[in-house]
Amino acid sequence: MYLVYEHIDRGSLRKVLYGDEGSLELNWRSRVKIVQGIAHALAYLHSDCSPPIVHRDVTLNNILVDSEFEPRLADFGTAKLLSTNTTSWTSIAGSYGYMAPVIYI
Repeated sequence: MYLVYEHIDRGSLRKVLYGDEGSLELNWRSRVKIVQGIAHALAYLHSDCSPPIVHRDVTLNNILVDSEFEPRLADFGTAKLLSTNTTSWTSIAGSYGYMAPVIYI
């Protein structure tokens, strides 16, 4: 069994935001593109996948950015598949200092 990764030129979003040359190139248009891309990825995982997937570790280190500032969501090590016919609570997982918000309906 093999795991194949796509080469991502700029690395993680943390490197792009806080690195030496990355923050100089990251204008507002690029920032909006990154936010929209991650929102689209999360919407796809939660609404379009069957069963739905909860990532549980969306951090700057787990968002990779290519040369065109297109984001890629990475590191699904703590992801969880949810059953579509039940209400599920997940245990705390992910990077230290991050916890997904709780939504009450």
